[in-house]
Amino acid sequence: MKQILFIFGFLFLAAFSSKAQEFPKNAIGLRIGTSEGFGASISYQRKLKERNRLEVNLGLQKLNELKASGLYQWVWKLENQFNWYAGIGAGIYSTSQSSLFLASGIGVEYHFTSPFLIAIDFRPEFSLDRGNGFQSEIALSMRYRL
Repeated sequence: MKQILFIFGFLFLAAFSSKAQEFPKNAIGLRIGTSEGFGASISYQRKLKERNRLEVNLGLQKLNELKASGLYQWVWKLENQFNWYAGIGAGIYSTSQSSLFLASGIGVEYHFTSPFLIAIDFRPEFSLDRGNGFQSEIALSMRYRL
């Protein structure tokens, strides 16, 4: 619990000390992750403010489960075309029964000179009504900047 509080405290302080970073108004692509098996989703990002965006994902988890999520993200410049980001949000799993979950995430992205970007992120999730409760996911994303 102390580690979680430390991470959120660090992110909060970093939000007020980092410089703003230009990032695309819209980006769409594919997010491929590993959480209880293989999962892939269509991923859309929409710039909301100077350094904030919304990320929405819709896809299949474990090839038999529909998964939808939305995260509000803060974005900071690391160096040149590199950014890092963190966010919080929620989502739903749907098989024979639906299940809600809370999610957070942290990641790094690289903007190519072409209209593409690539990202890797870590996303812990806590299910509100599933038996397994906590799970985490590491994902690789490739998006086209619009």
